[in-house]
This record gives sequence, structure tokens and C-alpha cells, in this order.
Amino acid sequence: MYDILTYGAKGDGAANDAPAIQQAIDECSQAGGGVVLFPGGRVYRSGYVLLKSNVEIHLEPGAVWKASDRIEDYYPLRNHGQITAHESGLPSYLNSEYAGRPFHGFIYALEQENITISGHGTIDGNESIFYGEDSGYHIEGTYYPRIPLLLLEAVKHLTIRDVRLVNCAFWTVHLVGCDDVLIDGIRILNNLKMANSDGIDPDHCKNVRISNCHIECGDDAIVLKNSGDYKKYGACENIVITNCTLISTSAAIKFGTEGESDFRNVLVDNCCIHRSNRGISIQIRDGGNVENVVFSNIRIETRRFSYEWWGRAEAICLTALDRKPGVKAGKIRNVLFQNIMCEGENGIFLLGSPDNYIEDVFFDNISLTLDRKSKWEIDGYDKRPCQGDGAVQTKISGVYADKVKNVTFQNIRIRKRSSILPYYKEDVTLLDVEDVSSDVR
Repeated sequence: MYDILTYGAKGDGAANDAPAIQQAIDECSQAGGGVVLFPGGRVYRSGYVLLKSNVEIHLEPGAVWKASDRIEDYYPLRNHGQITAHESGLPSYLNSEYAGRPFHGFIYALEQENITISGHGTIDGNESIFYGEDSGYHIEGTYYPRIPLLLLEAVKHLTIRDVRLVNCAFWTVHLVGCDDVLIDGIRILNNLKMANSDGIDPDHCKNVRISNCHIECGDDAIVLKNSGDYKKYGACENIVITNCTLISTSAAIKFGTEGESDFRNVLVDNCCIHRSNRGISIQIRDGGNVENVVFSNIRIETRRFSYEWWGRAEAICLTALDRKPGVKAGKIRNVLFQNIMCEGENGIFLLGSPDNYIEDVFFDNISLTLDRKSKWEIDGYDKRPCQGDGAVQTKISGVYADKVKNVTFQNIRIRKRSSILPYYKEDVTLLDVEDVSSDVR
């Protein structure tokens, strides 16, 4: 046991305790492993810390590990030059191109193994120092990409258990090229207005289990990525997500939009999604493919949050669109949706491309109740990010499918509340489709 107080940590909420924390981690790892203890009842402010092999970080109840107020205290990952709101000059809801590597890190690990973060304490990302423009529904942030709470790269045998992760202004748990990951029983509580404050982002990761978590965040709650800067790590595959409760102002569960490699062999089961701008979204814009995916036993509640957030409250949304000229989107194929109950302001939206149809998707036992739940206009669908205007302006349908083939809708039940009828077109809209069958009631 390596108590950080014995290494000189103050725990007074003011002093930079990073040197003491780092010394405890280094000695623990060099000795072959053990537990680095954050005693309860104190606030440990710190700049960056590098996690090492065979070390468990354990936060006792009441212990708070809070990120520094000073950008210069964070680990430099690349030269940012002059910080702007977004490298493109546009807000992130208009341009989200990001190769995956932030400017700085807070809690960082590279090519380590047997790391654990545990306990009933809290890690605080100190989001307020990154506040930029605030529309009342959406905080853009002072620059992009900002600082993840945890950035763990090429870690083997990683466990994150029980802790509370709060107030992150960017991707909260960014896992890059990790293998054998267990995330169990954690709580992520971020500001629902804070742009890009994703919950858990497995990026080119393998053999990941995420279970029993509660996540509230402004942006995607659990999102699989394959970002460009880390393409050497290959596919994101063999992922299981179970028994989670999710709230999001973007998509509760998403694949993409960063998708330079394949997503395959993914199971999402027994989750409850509520107060979300979208339920399930697969957004393919780069060369990676999606295949062999199962979504089952899920409850989805959606409502639109504002025009800045991608989405129009679609319960299920699958899109395969080229990000820009010369960047060809991959395929979406062999996906199963089974035993799903949806309630909200929009239905099921499938949109492929003229040379890239969405294929081999099966919907079975889907209950969809459409009801107006927000003050925002119900005016169609959202295909952002994309070339040109992202809006599909139309009255909504229970099921909308365009440029898809070999898709089956079996035992689909649709109910419309009176509040939705002025915005409703029909139960099923099929445009450019091949071999589509529908059993919709």
C-alpha cells in the first residue's frame, strides 16, 4: 500500500499534488506492483500523472482527485500552436474532424499493463476552465480538442471499477489500442450542455466489457471509435456492453464518426436509454466497416435537445455517407436489432449512399411509440456530419429507409400519440431499396 499522503500530498484542494502522486506510482510499479491509495475526505489537486504497470489507483469514499486550473500543468501530447475554438474555425457541431490525439493529457498511460482504477471516490475533470460560447443549450468550449479525463493507450489488462468520473470537458474515458478491458459499475456525470464530453470511447480496442454503468453526458455516452492517428492498432472488435443506464444530448450508444478501421463482433444488451437526443446511432463516414453487431433488450426514450446537437430524436439511426470527396465510407452490414422498446419524437432512420447501400439488417420485435416531448420543431432527420446540408426536411415516419437492401422489419408495432400527428407522414417510407420486407402494425 502506497499512501500518497506519506509522499507529501497535501489533499487541501489547492497545492499541486501531482509530484507526490507520481512518486507513489513510480515506486509502486518499480517494486513489482501494489495499491496507490488516495485517503478519503480530501481534495487532491494535480496536473498530469502517468500511470504505470501493475499499479492499482484506489480512491477511498470522499476522496476527490481534481484536475489543475492551469493548462501548462497537463502532459503535452502534440504542439497546439495558437489555441482556437476549433482547428477548422467552425464549432464542433458543424465540423468534427478529429484524428484522435488531443493537445494534452491529464491521467495518461502508454504501453503499460495490469492497471486498475478503483474505489468509491471521484475524479473531477474541472470542466469550467474550458467554457466558451454558451447558447443556453450547448457550451462549445474554448478550444478543440480539449483534455480527456483518462487517456490510456496500448494498455493490456485494464480495469476501471466503481469510481465516479465527473465534470469532463472532452472524452471522459478515451481508450486507445487497449486489449482486455473491464469497466464495471462506474458513474460518469458530465454537464449535459458541454460539447464533446463523451462518456466512454473505446478507440481501436479489443476484448472490452462495459457493464453496470450509469452515464450522463453532453455528447455520446458510449461510443466506439477508430480514429486516424491511431490506425496502427487495427479494428475495434469483441465488445460487450450490458446493464447500463444512459443519458445523452447526442447518441446514447454510437459507432463513429471516426471510423478509419473496422468495427466488428459487438453485443449491446439489457440497457436503458432515456432523455437522449438519439438512442442508437451507427455513423460511418470513413473507410472502416461495421459488421456482426447485435442490439437486444433495450429501452430507448428520445427527445430533441437543440439544433446544435446532431440528431432529431431518432430512436435508431444508421447512416453510411462519404465524409468528403475522396474519403469513401465503409459498409454497414449484418446488424440485428431485437426486443427493443422505443418512445420519443422520432423513429427508425436508415440512409445509405448510391454506391454504398446499408445491407443485411434485421429488426425483430420493435415497439415504437411516437410522442412530442420537447419544444423543438419536428422536421425530419439529421445526417450530419456530411457534405452540404445535413437536414432531411420531411414529415417523419415510423420507419424511413433509403438506399438499403436485404433489410427485414419483423413484428414492428407503431403507436402515434395525438401530439405527433401534425408532423407524421406514414408508418413506413421506403425510397431506394432492394429486398426489403416489412411486417409493421
